[in-house]
This record gives sequence, C-alpha cells and structure tokens, in this order.
Amino acid sequence: MPYLEELAKEQTIKKQTGKNFAAIHCGPFDQLEQYELQHPLRKRPFKGKLFAKDHLGLTGMQISYTKLPAGASVPFTHKHKENEELYIVVSGRGQVLVDNDIIEVEEGSTIRVDVDGDRCLRASSDTDLIYICIQAKTNSLKQDTFDDGIPGESAPNWG
Repeated sequence: MPYLEELAKEQTIKKQTGKNFAAIHCGPFDQLEQYELQHPLRKRPFKGKLFAKDHLGLTGMQISYTKLPAGASVPFTHKHKENEELYIVVSGRGQVLVDNDIIEVEEGSTIRVDVDGDRCLRASSDTDLIYICIQAKTNSLKQDTFDDGIPGESAPNWG
C-alpha cells in the first residue's frame, strides 16, 4: 500500500485465486488483533486493522476490517477527498461520531459517511467493537445491481 505499511504476516492470511476471483480468509474477526498497521502519522503500530485491497486485487473499492478493544477509540477524526465510507458493525457496541452527531451502533448497524463528514469510532467500555469499512469513490456507481447483472446460461454446478 502506498500510504500505509502493513505489518501483518502474509502466512496468517489464506488466499485463493482463480481466473475471475480472489478470496482471502483472515481468520475469526475476534482475532483481528493479530494484524497490525503502521500509519505514517502515528508513532506506533495500530493493532486490529487489516486492509484487504491489495490482498484481493480490488480496483474500485477499499475494504478494511477493524477490531477496537473495549473502551478504545480510533485516535483521530478524519475526512476523505473522494471516498465515501460504509461502516458495517459485525460485533459489539460503540459509537460513531460524524461531525457533532453521535450515533449509537451495535451488531447489524450500518452507517454511510460522506467525504466531508469528520468521523471517528469508539468501542463501548464493556465490549469490543468489530466492524468492516468499505470505501468507494463518491458518485462512481452508475448502475444498479439489476441493471448491471447478467444472468448465467446454466444452473450452478456444485460438483
């Protein structure tokens, strides 16, 4: 990654690729602390963060997996130049701060944040917060699933 140095050990991520796919398995979400990320503006590694873009060869989005320990917060707020973000809470409870609004979140919560929204996340004091973040360029989706999908010519063959 050009702006972040990933300190995760490659052998902990299982990869499978084929002609038209790439798949990874990074392990159980509650064990995300095995991954560390060195952000250029922080002096120490951030445990519990894994970016999937390079591992999957993504070209139109970025996906990250994050585990914030109980009571922890992302140590900074941030905005984006071009990418809106979608946060999907997989486990736990916490809060998302967008500008001056605080949104209570729990497993099953999904929040979209515009590029100009100044955002930050924190876990509740009594539970870890595990979430997936998907970034994509604002206004880049030009078709809906039903307009873009092409039906296959045969039934699935599960072998």
